[in-house]
Amino acid sequence: MTAWLLLAGAIGCEVAGTVGLRMAADDALSARGRVAWLTWVALAYTAAFALLAATLRAGLPLGVAYGTWAAVGVVLTALLGRVLFAERLTPRMLVGFALVVGGVLLVEVGAH
Repeated sequence: MTAWLLLAGAIGCEVAGTVGLRMAADDALSARGRVAWLTWVALAYTAAFALLAATLRAGLPLGVAYGTWAAVGVVLTALLGRVLFAERLTPRMLVGFALVVGGVLLVEVGAH
């Protein structure tokens, strides 16, 4: 259970960093605002990788941890992109999400 909680934290930090990276790319930002967002990105990614390392130390297999990280991260960032930045979500993308998540579930089941 601890490994899964650490992984959830890692994913949350990675998604927060990726959203921050999108914010930093906003042309309307001042140089100071851009630096603030890029600082956020560096801190969030550092925390994400530290938590992923802790997840692996806690015993979650690498393939399961990374697959879950990738699948959940892709879905969450796309959904947040839609909500925060009005980015498109197409039916084809939703099918892709289902395939990615399904693939990770198969990896998880296969690991046991």
